[in-house]
Amino acid sequence: MIRYQQCPSCGSEKIQKETTVKDHSVSGEEFEIWRCTNCHLFFTQHIPDESEIGKYYRSENYISHSDTRKGIVNKLYHLIREYTLGQKKNLLQKSCGLQRGSLLDIGSGTGSFLTTMQKAGWEITGIEPDKIARENSEELHHIKPLEPAAIKDLPSSSFDAITMWHVMEHVHQLQNQFKELNRLIKPEGRVFIAVPNHTSGDADHYRDYWAAWDVPRHLYHFSPESMRFLAGKFGFTIENYKPMWFDSFYVSMLSEKYKSGKSHLLSALISGIKSNLKAMKNVEHCSSVIYILEKVR
Repeated sequence: MIRYQQCPSCGSEKIQKETTVKDHSVSGEEFEIWRCTNCHLFFTQHIPDESEIGKYYRSENYISHSDTRKGIVNKLYHLIREYTLGQKKNLLQKSCGLQRGSLLDIGSGTGSFLTTMQKAGWEITGIEPDKIARENSEELHHIKPLEPAAIKDLPSSSFDAITMWHVMEHVHQLQNQFKELNRLIKPEGRVFIAVPNHTSGDADHYRDYWAAWDVPRHLYHFSPESMRFLAGKFGFTIENYKPMWFDSFYVSMLSEKYKSGKSHLLSALISGIKSNLKAMKNVEHCSSVIYILEKVR
């Protein structure tokens, strides 16, 4: 188990406990969430190391690995995903100014986004740490993602776009990951990082029951402020912020279930709408935010 004495983002010793949250989806264990008063990152404290974290993903309901359609929440997820995959493709092409190019998708899961971009004519490379997800990617989409160790062998400045769709919060070596992003992206390329936002309206509503804490799988809990710090530290600027409107509803449905044991779809819908109304005034309050990074020149 890893217990931080310093902030995993900035190295400051000015860290303190914020709250305690339960792992509702797998183990039932409780984990502390701490915050850094210097760079404002929240992080899960006393986390399993890379050799032990795997057991906390061993659930048939963990959709990014199993591609399960079990349960109403996962059925809705699949229905919406087909639409959002197209949205992500269009966002990537517009932001990069390219109809075709080279893509690295880190945490590629079962390969859905890679398939979408391959069909659009892009050269694709995927990295996925989970063995089951890699096997499902090959079986479902005939795509063979690389294991994480292979990232060091990829040539520098070789990708027009790098994507991490809800992945950065899972990466143990946070600073090393940002260094690799800077090494691998072309000077004119773009990096897309989508992560939950603990300063969102739905996070404020559900508090300790907010599903996107997702401890201990989510090692870090980002806000726009903490992401700006990380981007600047590793040679990036945030070119744009994009909302992920559907995430507020998905997270609210799970949060309702964690809070009461039932999905309460109407309450989740109302919570999601309220969260999105707040984010319409300022995208930095969205349930999840896509950060589009460009290298400092």
